[in-house]
This record gives sequence, C-alpha cells and structure tokens, in this order.
Amino acid sequence: MYADEFEVRVARVRHRFAAALESKIKGVMISAERMSSGGEGVTKNVSESYRHLHSIYGIGATVGFAATGEAAHQAESALLHAYHEKRGLTEGEVLNLKKALARLRDAAGSELKMMYQRGG
Repeated sequence: MYADEFEVRVARVRHRFAAALESKIKGVMISAERMSSGGEGVTKNVSESYRHLHSIYGIGATVGFAATGEAAHQAESALLHAYHEKRGLTEGEVLNLKKALARLRDAAGSELKMMYQRGG
C-alpha cells in the first residue's frame, strides 16, 4: 500500500511539474533579453531565472524528466557567475544562455510529448 501511495504522490508532482514547465522556460527566455542591460531589475531577472532553472534541474530527473533536468542544469550554469556576483550578464553569457534555453525547450518538449503519449 505504501508504494502505491508514493507513486500517486510522485504522479501528482510530475503533473504539476509538467503543467508549469513550459511557462517557466518561456519566462526565462523572455527575461534573457533583460539580463544584460544596466537598468533596474537586471539582478532580479538573473536571480529569478536562476531559481526557476534550478527548480527544473532539481526535480526533473526525480519525476521522469532527466533530459530536461540536465538541460536546465546547463542553462543554470550560464547564469551561475552573474547570479553569485549579483550582476547582469555579458553579451557572451546572454548568447550562451539563449543556446542553453533552446536546448532546454527542445528537451522539455520531447519529454512532455512522451509523457502525454504514455497517458500522463
């Protein structure tokens, strides 16, 4: 009985994760455009995006999204120095982030498609 309850809980977490995944990625992609300027909110954009990516990385593999989690880790790495230094991104860092986010979007799309094909 315990194993069944655990699986039900994991399935609920998986569904919540899947439901929020695309919007989190899209939000970070939109924020990427505002992470290199010197204006207000740059460090907030970096910080929030880092936390979103870290949460995807942290839970992805646990709920059956291993490729998504790994891709989120790569995107998170593109923000790591700026996040710790509380600064905006350089042009090179923005480019790296955008490439990593494209890989994340592709991995998430693929794994979401597989999840829905299996029936959730």
